[in-house]
Amino acid sequence: MKLAATLLKAAALSALMTTSALAADIAVIGGSTDDAFWNKIKKGLDDATPAVEANGGSVNYLRLVNYDNFAPDVVQLIRTAISMKVDGLVIPNWVPEAEDPAIKDAIAAGITVILMNAGGADKAKELGAINYVGNEEYPAGVAGGEYFAAHGQKNVMCVNTLPGTVNIEARCKGVADAMGAKGVKSFQLPLPSTSFGDATAVAEAIKAEILKDETIDGVITISAGDADSAAIGIDQSGRAETIALASFDMNEAGLQRIKDGKQSFAIDQQPYLQGYLSVGLLASAIDFGTSLPTFPVLTGPGIVDSSNIDATLAGVQKGAR
Repeated sequence: MKLAATLLKAAALSALMTTSALAADIAVIGGSTDDAFWNKIKKGLDDATPAVEANGGSVNYLRLVNYDNFAPDVVQLIRTAISMKVDGLVIPNWVPEAEDPAIKDAIAAGITVILMNAGGADKAKELGAINYVGNEEYPAGVAGGEYFAAHGQKNVMCVNTLPGTVNIEARCKGVADAMGAKGVKSFQLPLPSTSFGDATAVAEAIKAEILKDETIDGVITISAGDADSAAIGIDQSGRAETIALASFDMNEAGLQRIKDGKQSFAIDQQPYLQGYLSVGLLASAIDFGTSLPTFPVLTGPGIVDSSNIDATLAGVQKGAR
């Protein structure tokens, strides 16, 4: 009888533990489908998803259609995630003044939040997110500016096709501050956000600026796709031999230009890791109550240039770089 009672109690305890176990239903908000950078993040999400599903959870990826109505669309996606009653939310804090109230509402609704890709550690602490996974944009810009200055550039144009977004503004500011500290300069060329992904518009704008100012000897773009456009504009200006091209983030075309000596460098923030780590950390925190003493979890910056291009290209073959 005692054995039977013991087994019954054990079965009841097991059932209670099973029914009370949490399963993380997570929403991730990200960039548009035609943004190559965000496809690398999606690769990380996809690779992390099986572990979430194995514990009974799910990952829902909510992507912007385009960037034409940027801030309102992001806020709408946050509201959508709240209405889905998810357990966790991974969100880039691109436009704090628009997003902060919605993110606070998500946390107030009991949703556990990790900031990813944009926002940084200070903003994560301010809002009550459990961590920030990504790049610190200003130090990334500083790294780019220092690289330019060390290699002789004296007047670098930072092409910004998403003006007003905090993380992107910090990139260009970091470049300018680092170059200014070395006695040289960098300035920003802001373009309408509708030009993001519009190769012709970006190329023409860059070409026009280069032709107007012959002292420009470096161009850095805020995305890998814009660097493709910049390469066209620089080539059409006839000054490809005298202008060093660089980009934040990278794609296969940009890496091939580095390999061929047609682009100086790219600043890598390892987007694959941003997707993979943010989902894994969030699901683990919800399912198992884990926490990470490292705050923030930084995935960059790193410089990819001729010295490490071959190793980076090997990662491209796996879809992770």
